[in-house]
Amino acid sequence: MRIISGKFRGLTLASVGKGDQAAHLRPTSDRVRESIFNLLMNGGYGNPVDGARVLDLFAGTGALGLEALSRGAEFVALMDNGRVAGDLIRRNLGLCRLSADQAILLKRDATRPGQNDMPRFDLVFLDPPYGKGLGETALAAALVGGWLAPQALVVCEEAAEMRPLPGYIRLDARRYGDSWVTLLELA
Repeated sequence: MRIISGKFRGLTLASVGKGDQAAHLRPTSDRVRESIFNLLMNGGYGNPVDGARVLDLFAGTGALGLEALSRGAEFVALMDNGRVAGDLIRRNLGLCRLSADQAILLKRDATRPGQNDMPRFDLVFLDPPYGKGLGETALAAALVGGWLAPQALVVCEEAAEMRPLPGYIRLDARRYGDSWVTLLELA
C-alpha cells in the first residue's frame, strides 16, 4: 500500500500484515483509492481536496486521509478506536513526518465520536466494516456532534451503494470490484 499522488507520492505505508480479524481491517486498495480521488477531482465538484479539513472515520491505516494530505488538504483527523489500527496510523503519520497541526489520531468510536471541539470538517471519508450499517450511524453521530461543515462532502466506501440518508444529497455512486463508493453532500 502506497501514497498514489502528491507530495508523498510513492511513499510505502505500514503493512497491515495479517491485520486484526476482530477489527475488520480492510484497507482501501490503491486502485479504489485512486478511483475515489479521480472522482473527487474530475467529477464536477471543483477541487474539494485542496485546502480541505478532512475527517477520516474508521480510518484503519489512515491511507485515505493521508492521500488527501498528500494532494493538498490542510489538515486530517484520523478516527479509529482499534488497537491495531491506532498502531498503524501512528506508524504512517511517522512515515509522512507529520506534525499535530497537520494530522492527528483520534482514538474514538466513529459511531459515537462525541462533541467536536475543533473547526468543522468539509471532506469526510467513511470506510466502515462492510455490511453492518455502521456508516449511517457514524454520519448521524458526526452531524449531531458538530463535526461536519455546511455542504460537507462525504465519500462512503461500502459493500453496497449507500441508501439515501436524511439531511444528505446523493451526488454519485460507483462500483469498483466488490466495493461501492457513494458520494454525498450535507444538505
